[in-house]
Amino acid sequence: MVALRPALGLVLPILLWAHRSTGSNFRFASYINNYMVLQKEPAGAVIWGFGLPGATVTVTLIQGQETIMKKVTSVKADADTWMVVLDPVKAGGPFELMAQQILGRMNTTQTVHDVLFGDVWLCSGQSNMQMTVLQIFNATRELSNTAAYQSVRILSVSLLQAEQELEDLASVDLEWSKPTSENLGHGYFRYMSAVCWLFGRHLYDTVQHPIGLISSTWSGTPIEAWSSRRSLKACGIHTQGSRSRINCPEKLGPENTCGEKGECADFRYIPRDSVTGPSEPSVLWNSMIYPLHKMTLKGVIWYQGEANMNYNTDLYNCTFPALIEDWRRTFHNGSQGQTELFFPFGFVQLSSVLFEDNPDGGFPQIRWHQTADLGYVPNVKMPNTFMAVAMDLGDKDSPFGSIHPRDKDTVAYRLHLGARAVAYGEKDLIFQGPLPEKVEFSLMGLLNLTYSQEIKVQKKDNKIFEISCCSDQQCKWLPADMNTFSTQSLTLSLKSCYGTVVAVRYAWTPWPCDYKQCPVYHPSSFLPGPPFVAYIADQIS
Repeated sequence: MVALRPALGLVLPILLWAHRSTGSNFRFASYINNYMVLQKEPAGAVIWGFGLPGATVTVTLIQGQETIMKKVTSVKADADTWMVVLDPVKAGGPFELMAQQILGRMNTTQTVHDVLFGDVWLCSGQSNMQMTVLQIFNATRELSNTAAYQSVRILSVSLLQAEQELEDLASVDLEWSKPTSENLGHGYFRYMSAVCWLFGRHLYDTVQHPIGLISSTWSGTPIEAWSSRRSLKACGIHTQGSRSRINCPEKLGPENTCGEKGECADFRYIPRDSVTGPSEPSVLWNSMIYPLHKMTLKGVIWYQGEANMNYNTDLYNCTFPALIEDWRRTFHNGSQGQTELFFPFGFVQLSSVLFEDNPDGGFPQIRWHQTADLGYVPNVKMPNTFMAVAMDLGDKDSPFGSIHPRDKDTVAYRLHLGARAVAYGEKDLIFQGPLPEKVEFSLMGLLNLTYSQEIKVQKKDNKIFEISCCSDQQCKWLPADMNTFSTQSLTLSLKSCYGTVVAVRYAWTPWPCDYKQCPVYHPSSFLPGPPFVAYIADQIS
């Protein structure tokens, strides 16, 4: 369902919001409807909506013919809203959720059917998160594999901008639904995120209880659009005087997504800066994230960064951790403390891309900044986070451009490993690839890298490792040949440097290696070692 049309521009959403806020309608919040998943125990699910000021609202949870619980509240006069927090409920269902408003002789009832309790995950970001199952490898097989996952429910938020924070979603593309081949493969960059769906499917296979997935994405968008003004201000980004627009695209062509003024950009010819969507500060936070902040969540997964490769690139090591911290605080407060203050936050480190005339493109810097310049997560600046490394999943032949690789199942699988370890506390699970914990010169005139985990050196690559060679007060990066290796260490030759070696880095290029052909992996999990840069005297883990 698309509730708003592009020709109506800014006017209809404002009128719609004004109508909702009058209290003339009694209803649930826009995302509370049939087939939804509510967050299970130990948290309590938040139920809220709109009504007549002063009215009494009773919310009843029913299973079969049995009333499980009742919660009573009243409609706030200043906001025309009501809210209750349900007692924690075990995973399962289906349930019926009924809300009744009474004011004088007026008695109105709203009912939501087939409600499940499980874990609710919000999925957000730009085009690599927005790509649908129709666009990925093995799409036909994936689209036919939905019957076993009817307890994995999906919701997709409409593309919408707003200048101010909206209390409720103005529109959704796909209301809560059971997965089908039609709603998972609705179009290109349209409706349900493939990464989100596959992540939920892998999670369901592990936890065996309902999973709710909310897709809120927009192609070609920088992190600034998804950040609140306060988090941007904390990173020194000026947010005053920016323009704001409403775009609610009706249709996207097979290989297109909508640009910032409603025009379409062919993703086979992505501009290098890749900012084709809304870029003004906070316009997507206001309309596509903040309206969800009263919801009780289990966690978030995020795939974004391409649009910042030439846009505030040097600030991403601040803006990304700041976004995580601000989202956590906002959802915690909005849900009356039911969403954990440090809820799990997973993300995809940027994959690979080919640039014809730009050897760097900002990709290596963004990958590094995604970890707050530490190379790994969780870390002190980004607690309770997890990362899927994707630099070895490049796709030269993608019809959507190499910036949009089609192997989203491996991405989702690696994300779900992180979720199992960080969000679900699974012990002794390898969820991240090997990273050096010690870098030092050896007696043989080599550079020795000792890893924190066992390593499998799949192939020798004499370009992927580089050393910073300094002489005459100038430094430059030179390739370092891989020399020898063992189960937990490898050595690099320093013969290319005739000066002083001061640093080493790994995979510092937009396209570090071909598909699953990076040199360093963990031997059993086959997770790739992430990119890193380190001064020789430093320990980086």
